[in-house]
Amino acid sequence: MHTKPVLLVVAHGSRDPRHAATVHALVRRVRSMRPGLRVETGFLDFNVPSVRGVLESLAAEGVRDVVALPLLLTRAFHAKADIPAVLREAPARLRIRQAEVLGPSPLLVSALERRLYEAGLTPADKSSTGVVLASAGSSDPEASAVIADIAREWWHTGWCAVRPAFASASLPRTEDAVRELRALGCERVAVAPYVLAPGFLPDRIARGAAGADVLADVLGAAPEVARVLLERYDAARRPALAALGA
Repeated sequence: MHTKPVLLVVAHGSRDPRHAATVHALVRRVRSMRPGLRVETGFLDFNVPSVRGVLESLAAEGVRDVVALPLLLTRAFHAKADIPAVLREAPARLRIRQAEVLGPSPLLVSALERRLYEAGLTPADKSSTGVVLASAGSSDPEASAVIADIAREWWHTGWCAVRPAFASASLPRTEDAVRELRALGCERVAVAPYVLAPGFLPDRIARGAAGADVLADVLGAAPEVARVLLERYDAARRPALAALGA
């Protein structure tokens, strides 16, 4: 019988303990949604277990197939360079496929809206509310362009306006986007952090949201995020299934 590849969630890691706690909560939700699937977590930096350590343990157990899923919202440096480099150093017996990053996805936009409504907005507020789509930021222009595209598409669903903002590497900053939406005449301004877990840059977004009416929580273990993880896993293992005639 063909056994399913192990899903290895590859998280960035952080000195902030809230980061790892949020990653583990998300992984628990993924496990609960797909009970027969083995899901492991490895960190690139700061936290244990390391990605390398998990891969070595899996190989020692006799595991053959792994889908490594970057816990990232955009295809920036980590997805293009860091993670492939770590995976290349894995034990030779492992067959590893790297899944696509989580974003963009309509499910993630649904998760952003969920967080805004949890923070006090209602669907009736959309047309009078300007939203700052606040991401961590990247020096990779492709990643920044994706955030701008998401903001544009999200605006078309009925918000007064949606503006991208970045906590690092790119401009505008959250506080500048808040001021711009005020100047546009939106009745209220909400900040939606397009980040997965708390940490240094999300804290910077929160400080930049001081002038807003509403600050949503990070995406965290939202069920929509867990569903995207499983979608990316399924897409990565499909070529292998096709080769097996499954």
